[in-house]
Amino acid sequence: MSTIEVNGTRLYYEDTGPGSTGETIVFSHGLLWSAEMFEPQIAALRGRYRCIAWDHRGQGRSAEDHRNTIGIELVWHDAMHLIEQLVGPRTPVHFCGLSMGGFVAMRTAAFRPELVRSLLLLETSADPEPLENVGRYRMLTRAVRLFGPRVVMSRVLPIMLGQAILTDPARRGEVERFAGLMSRRRDIWRAVNGVIDRAAVHGELQRITAPTLILVGEEDVATRPEKSERLAAGIRGSKLVRIPRAGHSSTVEEPASVTAAIESFLSTLPPIR
Repeated sequence: MSTIEVNGTRLYYEDTGPGSTGETIVFSHGLLWSAEMFEPQIAALRGRYRCIAWDHRGQGRSAEDHRNTIGIELVWHDAMHLIEQLVGPRTPVHFCGLSMGGFVAMRTAAFRPELVRSLLLLETSADPEPLENVGRYRMLTRAVRLFGPRVVMSRVLPIMLGQAILTDPARRGEVERFAGLMSRRRDIWRAVNGVIDRAAVHGELQRITAPTLILVGEEDVATRPEKSERLAAGIRGSKLVRIPRAGHSSTVEEPASVTAAIESFLSTLPPIR
């Protein structure tokens, strides 16, 4: 188990590099998850790339944070410090972010472009949380504060996973495992508040110059595919790929398809001089 002190907190991280190419991929997970959601991709890529994944503050195995709202701006500053300490301030990385992790990745690419060699955005959006979701998510957050995350898991799973995996009897064990991974911390509501209250960054997408791949599950109801289409329209030269049979957690729902899309995209980039 490795931890690192950054930006006034202690983050859990996994570093499986270096790979044979001398390049690094960093993985920023989605809300309620942890670095574990990228296990299939890291297993496939670590032979060629150094792979670094971490748990955001107040989530997974990272330290507690006692503020009521763990804002996205704070989380992306954590990411910058972590990259600078583990990789260096002059060595750009391939930044892979899913949902909340995508919020972090976009901010890093827009405001610290020297840190980002390419951008991999999964099930994410540059817009604020849709108003129709806010009331429902705040109600779930109140329930988590009172009773813990397990009591709301039946409401959360259809948001986080697509119907293909939820309705497949052969994958019931996987769904139960994922539910366990997403229900380990009672203080997760602090991070949820940060996601609900996040500011839009769509107006900053024009700053992004790194080659960008956008992936979205065709069954994603949390960040619907049209959000990814809007994102692709805002990032010049970006490529959009839809993942069949996947919802909001495509890396674990359809890991082979996600990994293949990432590998194909990375193979098109010129080598670092």
